[in-house]
Amino acid sequence: MTQRQSRNRNRSKRRAICCPIHQCLLDSVSQKYPLFASKPEHLQQRGMGRKTAMLLTAERAAVPLQGEWIEAFWCSDCQETTWYHVCRRDRNYTVSPAAEGLWRQATGVVNPQGNPTVGEFTRRQSRMVGFNGIKDFRRIS
Repeated sequence: MTQRQSRNRNRSKRRAICCPIHQCLLDSVSQKYPLFASKPEHLQQRGMGRKTAMLLTAERAAVPLQGEWIEAFWCSDCQETTWYHVCRRDRNYTVSPAAEGLWRQATGVVNPQGNPTVGEFTRRQSRMVGFNGIKDFRRIS
C-alpha cells in the first residue's frame, strides 16, 4: 500500500446521521448545542443510579452529558430544516425531534423570552430602533 492510499483511509468519514422518516443522509446546517443535566432526574433517565445522580448534581450545578446534543439538519427529501436531539453511542447516532424541554438543557442557547432578570424598561429600550428613548426620561410633574 502506498503512502497516499493509507492517508486516504485515515481521513474522517461523513457522519452517518439519517432522517428518521426517509432514511436518507441529513446535512448539518447549524452548530452543535451540547446538553447538560441540572437535576438528578435527567441523569436517572440516562441510566445512572439515584444516589450517584443526586451526588453529582449536588457537587456540580450542571453535569455535561457526553455524546448528546441538539443540532439542525436539512433533509433533501423533506425539503426542510428540523432540529434533532442527537445521541452518539460508539459510532452509532440516534436522532429524534428535539423536545421543548431539551432547549433548557442546552449550552449556549439564547432564551427566546429574553433574560428573566431584565426589567420591562430595559427590554423596551434595547428594542428601540432610533434614539427617541429620551421621552422615557422626561421629568414627571
